[in-house]
Amino acid sequence: MDLKEIQNLIKFVANSGVAEVKLEMDDVKITIRTTLEGNVTETTYVQQLPTQQALPQAVAPQQTAPAVVNVTSEASVPAEDSKFITIKSPIIGTFYRKPSPDKPVFTEVGSVISKGDVLCVIEAMKLFNEIESEVSGKIVKILVDDMSPVEFDQPLFLVDPS
Repeated sequence: MDLKEIQNLIKFVANSGVAEVKLEMDDVKITIRTTLEGNVTETTYVQQLPTQQALPQAVAPQQTAPAVVNVTSEASVPAEDSKFITIKSPIIGTFYRKPSPDKPVFTEVGSVISKGDVLCVIEAMKLFNEIESEVSGKIVKILVDDMSPVEFDQPLFLVDPS
């Protein structure tokens, strides 16, 4: 099961109104819990792999979900994109491209950005953190879907600095 399938499953469960879903396959165990507090839905998931499979994929010490997410994210960035600057997530949370559902997105592919421009919002523990660009350039690719969970240091955007 790849990251895209997991993200789609999380969105489906969050929208279905189900309180909890557990999915166990050969090497993956996923638990998705949604709790309603007013109109706010909180979704969490856990993915675990056996240690013998985590070692070949990651050079770092054994990790659970972050190792899988980072490997998948790096695989989605082709080698020819090496001339681009990667903007990564500074925190763990939920990635949003808009400040609110009725507002336009912060940036699109092809948008020219400047240092200090807000690129997205990451929600962590009910706080919305604006993520500002540390570089100027042109957005080449958005690597994360809107309303998707992101890990620390996960690539979010590719920027062409030229």
